[in-house]
Amino acid sequence: MRDGPTLNRPVPIPPAPGQESVWDYPRPAICEPTQSLLEVVLGGRTIARTCRGFRVLETSHPPSYYFPPEDVETGVLVPAGGGSICEWKGQAAYFDVVAGDVRVPRGAWSYPRPTAPFRPMAGYVTFYPAPMEACFVDGERVVPQEGGFYGGWITSKVAGPFKGGPGTRFW
Repeated sequence: MRDGPTLNRPVPIPPAPGQESVWDYPRPAICEPTQSLLEVVLGGRTIARTCRGFRVLETSHPPSYYFPPEDVETGVLVPAGGGSICEWKGQAAYFDVVAGDVRVPRGAWSYPRPTAPFRPMAGYVTFYPAPMEACFVDGERVVPQEGGFYGGWITSKVAGPFKGGPGTRFW
């Protein structure tokens, strides 16, 4: 019997025409501007909408999308306290997301003072797609990245497999 984690090697799914493979994304992670239409729906209404976002790309992860704070409806983000540290982006701040009588604890986060490579997206906000009513990229409803820890947005434009599900912890 072996001690420690089992390192199963993922087999990348070849991307179809028009797709990107998350296995071609870099490590360490990068951020890049996107003009894609990004939308988040909660409590029966669109609470965030932009064409001025950033996407963060990292090997084995679907993109996570960040919204300029002025493109998030006023009052829906309530500081949640606590935080976490990303080895690439720095210290994260969390928010409860509130829309009408719906409250999603720690459903969004931001990097108020990110590391140098991520400074362009300082203060931008991203949402975990799973607890939201819906999230969209260019009108396509996203599938949440598995596992609950990561906040990737899976669309038909990305090929996996994706980190986050059972057995992927040590990818």
